Amino acid sequence: MAGPGSDEETVRAALRLALRAPSVHNCQPWRWLVGPASVHLYADGARQLPATDPHGRDLLMSCGAALDHLLVALASLGRGARVRRMPNPAHPGHLAVVEPFPHPAADDDAALAAAIPRRRTDRRRFSPWPVPPELVGELLELARVRGVGLEAITEPAVRWKLFHAITTAAEHQAADPAYAAELAAWSGRGAGSDDGVPAANAPAPHEVPGQMPLRPYADPELLQAPSTGEPENAALLLLTTPTDSALDWLRAGEATSAILLTATRHGLASSPLTQPLEVEDTREYIRSRVTSAHTFHPQILLRIGWPTAGAEELPPTPRRPLEDVVAPLTV
Repeated sequence: MAGPGSDEETVRAALRLALRAPSVHNCQPWRWLVGPASVHLYADGARQLPATDPHGRDLLMSCGAALDHLLVALASLGRGARVRRMPNPAHPGHLAVVEPFPHPAADDDAALAAAIPRRRTDRRRFSPWPVPPELVGELLELARVRGVGLEAITEPAVRWKLFHAITTAAEHQAADPAYAAELAAWSGRGAGSDDGVPAANAPAPHEVPGQMPLRPYADPELLQAPSTGEPENAALLLLTTPTDSALDWLRAGEATSAILLTATRHGLASSPLTQPLEVEDTREYIRSRVTSAHTFHPQILLRIGWPTAGAEELPPTPRRPLEDVVAPLTV
């Protein structure tokens, strides 16, 4: 960045936090170019998962989450930002231009940024304690002000439809050898990997009363305390957009980031459930049978709840080095 050296360090510090954003299978499909007065976000198409994410929807939502993480980090460091999304129609992989400027940080900015290194995708069962309605309401409002829809799925019959969609999508994907190979390649990772889903962060699949089925990963090593038999009581939040463009996918990722960080700030655990939206038939089923506005397009399902009593903090998932994903902007 132009100006004092501290400006450049501010941007680098913000980018380090941006890289903590969640992404499908922790593939981290983003590239950043840093210019004298701007930061440019690009999609890394080489990291698209063709069997899991054939249309690139998960890829762009992952990049949207990273964009929001960057804006949160900049705000906590005393920088506002002007953002231009999809700035160049001739280059659809150029997702955003961020132009920071000095702006006093608020206490809320610091608290939200502090949630970034603490957020985890938690695939363990959640407790039977309900998420308070006022917290759900806060998350719904976060989505509304960002121009996306967010629905709390509370009716048992509608939650059953989501259960049905997830199991149907899982069966569809399990029958695809390319998907099985892709999932095996991106999960069950050891301590030396800088991407993918670590074995240490994936519990063995087992049925939990009240819990939506979760995607099974390779070589799960995460242990859980014995179940008490009480049902999980997670909030299920379905994020939707009025249209289904690349810009909608990016904005859905930004809203996802805001929701997950706010949930983390309040001590809640969370995990995105994208599997039923990766298969076109089950995505259409959710659009027509689950969303209240059947013309809206479902983008991501979020499972949010309280950790079980005594649950240990999950280890952070690995990230690629800053030097691998950030480079100077050249004209």
